[in-house]
Amino acid sequence: MNTEEIKLKSETERLVLRPLQNQDYKRWLEGCLNRFPSQYKYDDNKMDLSGWTQQKFNYDVVSKFQKYADQDEAYVFGVFRKSDQKQVGKVEVETIMREEFQWGLLGYTIHNQFWRNGYGKEAVKELLNIAFKNLHFHRIEAHINVDNKPSIKLAESIGMEFECIRKGFIFEFDEWTDNLVYYMNSK
Repeated sequence: MNTEEIKLKSETERLVLRPLQNQDYKRWLEGCLNRFPSQYKYDDNKMDLSGWTQQKFNYDVVSKFQKYADQDEAYVFGVFRKSDQKQVGKVEVETIMREEFQWGLLGYTIHNQFWRNGYGKEAVKELLNIAFKNLHFHRIEAHINVDNKPSIKLAESIGMEFECIRKGFIFEFDEWTDNLVYYMNSK
């Protein structure tokens, strides 16, 4: 898929979703550095950013994400607040399978200092619009740990439907864990 032909920037009432660019380094760094300590099991701890330079960001984030998009493997969008241009998180859709399936996987992370403002819901709803209209996916799934209540609540609040539990689906926390599968099909 030629990403130059695809509209990959979108806006909501309060947010801008777009691929990260080299000039986003300071906003990205600020968002990561200002995270609160982990709030629960599925909230990432602060990253060790001591080795992250502008060059490393350009190569390990911007170039890598662009390569994924160019190869139709994944589309990663920075989520920026319109009022002050702060990066509040990221959302992504990964290609599971194309051809007759047009099937993707949803991912989202909002920095915890921006929680409880509805940014996750707003960003994920817009990502689904992009995935269906611009990237031509037919089905998007979210794979959610069975005890990740905030993520379950988000998926349900945007109209994703629970489909099943996949037993021993993902290896994390040093064991094979079960995941809930929520999905949405294009209309």
